[in-house]
Amino acid sequence: MEIGETTMQQDRPVIARLEGVSKNYAAVKALDGLDLEVRRGEVLALLGPNGAGKTTSVSLLLGLTRPDAGEVTLFGQDPSARAVRERCGTMLQVSRLPETITVREHIQLFSSYYPKPLPVDETLALTGLSAVAERRYGKLSGGQQQRLKFALALCGDPEVLFLDEPTVALDVEARREFWDAIRTRVAGGTTVLLTTHYLEEADALADRIMVVDHGRVAAAGSPAEIKSRSAGRRIRCVTRLPLEQVARLPGVKDVSRHGAALEILATQAEPVLLAMLTQDPGLSDLEVSGAGLEQAFLALTREPRKEAAQSGVQPRRNGAYGVTL
Repeated sequence: MEIGETTMQQDRPVIARLEGVSKNYAAVKALDGLDLEVRRGEVLALLGPNGAGKTTSVSLLLGLTRPDAGEVTLFGQDPSARAVRERCGTMLQVSRLPETITVREHIQLFSSYYPKPLPVDETLALTGLSAVAERRYGKLSGGQQQRLKFALALCGDPEVLFLDEPTVALDVEARREFWDAIRTRVAGGTTVLLTTHYLEEADALADRIMVVDHGRVAAAGSPAEIKSRSAGRRIRCVTRLPLEQVARLPGVKDVSRHGAALEILATQAEPVLLAMLTQDPGLSDLEVSGAGLEQAFLALTREPRKEAAQSGVQPRRNGAYGVTL
């Protein structure tokens, strides 16, 4: 399912693209014909369960790996070209830095790789590292180390930032400071591709969200579109109906139990409630609200599994589906 986008978003030029891309790691299908576009000046949040293909997509766009099928371009060129790499900043999940080099020295070194880097003191200030500029990397806290990795992604004054789970190890205050730094860069014209497990982060930062599951696009659109069209309504109530019976009602996307209450994600509330009240006139403690991004994400990634289970089709380890015999 793909969700509509505004004309303004569609008019932005595409600077990075995966077109019909597939990538396998031995028997594991990481990407299965994935199409992805990143547009100039936007924040695109790439969401999905573990193993959905998010990090593989970033690695392909950075030229760190090659697709088995399909085409990958960045600024219309091969992502591995040096002239392309000089226009990018990258913060990956797994990276190691020498522990005996100071914060300032790290930034000075990385800045030397770029033709027109930011002033070192500006990078330090933007990432909240000015007070620890002379401290060695090995003496930094986990959150400070994460900030330095962000600083190294920013120091070359990149046109596009690839941020793969960037706020891991940051506390709430530091995470919000990070968001402010991202907004400052985007206001100056930087494009951002963000992968994150913090759905609040995607909701706060992204112009557009793409949900990936089993290496394919499950949905794409603005945060508001994802929430309104993918998850529908959230129903919470106390009922004597078994959870499994409610899950089979038309329009129900997901059901979970919270103490005595059921929490239901539905396309529309009214048909589901009418069916439940018909079967259980004693239904009580009813609450109906719009579903948030977390509920939308769960509905989008659980629904294919639910449909597969109901049709006798089960996911294999590689993420494809096969009929249960």
